[in-house]
Amino acid sequence: MKYIGAHVSASGGVENAPLNANAIGATAFALFTKNQRQWVAPPLTERSVALFKERCEQFGYLPKQILPHDSYLINLGSPDDEGLKKSREAFLDEMKRCEQLGLDRLNFHPGSHLNKISEEACLQRIAESINMALDKTQGVTAVIENTAGQGSNLGNKFEQIRYIIDRVEDKTRVGVCIDTCHTYSAGYDIATPEAFNETFMQFDNIIGFNYLRGIHLNDTKKPLASRVDRHESIGLGLLAGDLFSLLMRDERFDELPIILETPDDTKWAEEIAYLKSLAE
Repeated sequence: MKYIGAHVSASGGVENAPLNANAIGATAFALFTKNQRQWVAPPLTERSVALFKERCEQFGYLPKQILPHDSYLINLGSPDDEGLKKSREAFLDEMKRCEQLGLDRLNFHPGSHLNKISEEACLQRIAESINMALDKTQGVTAVIENTAGQGSNLGNKFEQIRYIIDRVEDKTRVGVCIDTCHTYSAGYDIATPEAFNETFMQFDNIIGFNYLRGIHLNDTKKPLASRVDRHESIGLGLLAGDLFSLLMRDERFDELPIILETPDDTKWAEEIAYLKSLAE
């Protein structure tokens, strides 16, 4: 079964995210568990946690249907000691918030070397950061999102993600989220059936479908291998052909949260209904 939703607002409290997801017909959702533009946020209240769990149960959202996202400020591969310390503290806080909410995964962008250290040194720091967070939490999987490779961001190559996974001590608590816009922008063609099959054969050979924990399903405004991250609404970008029907009918993507991060949230209900029809 396909679980399809969007990255919904948690404005006013995390307990509002399940309400917002249900309102657009979503069977999955993503959220920020704190303000993504701030390093530090007030702790979750007991009331918010209880209401979040109550509403997830009310609308039938299990942990496997929810893909929380960490703050965009966090850089687990930061070359600066102060930036790395702040990032690791913030990431641990986000993992603990997921733990409190009964969620089993946290999606994050791996990190950037900022042209100050080598790619390998940055990837090593990312793996160390994950290990530190896993040591201090329970039950939450660190889910590495592939990137477009814009600027000095790493994670645009499957081999880089594999490098990180190989250095994570608890392999049962590390996973991967594939963003379709990022994948295409990074240089992996997924726009035709042949290219789709070739790219996901590479993904399986290098990383493995056993590590897949979520999908960000976005169209793209930018061409193949542009390394520019610009999402577009479903059917309005360069992936408007076969990709969406191929992915929705592929059993390898069952039982995962499939999350829209498309730019026009007024289209989300329509996009979710369309994707559900493809899955049928």
